Parts: sequence; C-alpha cells; structure tokens
Amino acid sequence: MDLQDFEGQQLYFDEAMPQDVEQLIQAASEQYSQGGAEACLRKAYQIAPTHLSVLVALYRFYYYQHRYQDALDIAFEAMAVAALRIGFPAHWEQLQFADLANGVLHSFTSVRFYLLALKGAGYLNLRMGRIEQGVAMLNKVIELDSSDRLGARVLLQAMGPAVVSQQAVQP
Repeated sequence: MDLQDFEGQQLYFDEAMPQDVEQLIQAASEQYSQGGAEACLRKAYQIAPTHLSVLVALYRFYYYQHRYQDALDIAFEAMAVAALRIGFPAHWEQLQFADLANGVLHSFTSVRFYLLALKGAGYLNLRMGRIEQGVAMLNKVIELDSSDRLGARVLLQAMGPAVVSQQAVQP
C-alpha cells in the first residue's frame, strides 16, 4: 500500500468545520505572538473536541511552544478519534496490517493521518528521553509503511541502525 498515493481528497479532514471554530483557529494564528493563541485554541477545542483540525492546531501550538507532553497528549487524542472512525484497535501496539487495509476502506487519508500522528508521538517520546517508547512507536510505523513513505525509518536510522526492529524491516 503506497501511503503517498492519494488524489484530490482533502488532506485529512473530510468533516466541515463550524465557522466559529474556524474563526477561533484563525484568531489563534493572528494572536500567536501576543500570547493569546492558546485561549483561542482551547475555546475551539471546547466547541469541537473531536475535530481533527482543532486537534492538529493544538498539537502544533504545543509542539512549537516546546510543550512536548501537552503535544503528546493531543497526538494520542487525535489517534483515538481517527482510530474510532476507521475501525482501528484502541491501542497502537495492537495495530496490524489487516487493520490498515480495512481502515483504507473507510478513509485512506484517515489511515495516513493516524500513522503520521503515531510517528509524531514517537518523535515526541524521543525528544522527551523516552527512547524505548519512541523507538517502539516508530518501528510500528515502519512495520506498516515498509516503503517508508512517511519517513519514520529516517528518524530511527539517525539514532543508529540497531534501533530498527527486524519485524519492521520485513516488507
């Protein structure tokens, strides 16, 4: 399955965003340098807590503020929302290739989003010194994306070739 092969679909989010939420996200962008962004994003989250655009906006905000634990919490929320929508198991460690294939029947872009969120969570764990957890998460992405279209292998190879698991190496 080629995780870069998609055409014309919205990148991840097929659902319409309420106008007030869209305005809050725009306001957060405009108020970032003045310190008002988080309040706007939290309000958007209160209105639409399962909208993936809101979760991504919060994730990015926390990431760029170097609030990695907050970003990781949001990554897990986004994964849970996506998993529910595409029939993935509740925990990423249980995810198998068959789940990926079934998920694509619901939404290819949501499957790709989930794997990118898992990659992001793995990277955040590495940044916070949780090496074993981060490596396990990135190896799961590699296991499911054997062509490394999402770039998880590059992150692990930067740590040394021994961290890429044998299971992840096999296509």
